[in-house]
Amino acid sequence: MQADWQYIAVFVALSPIFPLAPVVLNRLLGPHRPNPIKQQTYECGIDTVGSAWVRFGVSYYLFALIFVAFEVDILYLLPVALVYDDPAFGWRALAEIAMFLLILSLAIVFAWKKGVMRW
Repeated sequence: MQADWQYIAVFVALSPIFPLAPVVLNRLLGPHRPNPIKQQTYECGIDTVGSAWVRFGVSYYLFALIFVAFEVDILYLLPVALVYDDPAFGWRALAEIAMFLLILSLAIVFAWKKGVMRW
């Protein structure tokens, strides 16, 4: 029993080494020749104009989060759809899918009422 805890202690003690070793080795062994061209911001081959710190509206982020949430929810629908042919699931699976989609629909209605979908 004590040996198990010793393994865990060794892993916890050594765990910071694995992410830090490549960073330290790169700093020690890698070339370091900074110049003004390398320090410039580069975005899609277009030179930046003005400040890179532009404020975006919160609605963009909310819209993106809603999109990601619904994409993940579709991943939950796929396994249910695959086993839907099994007679053991039948009406129960249909009821669960309907309830799941109803909750998703309520989330869309809530976001719509809050104005998230308005640009």
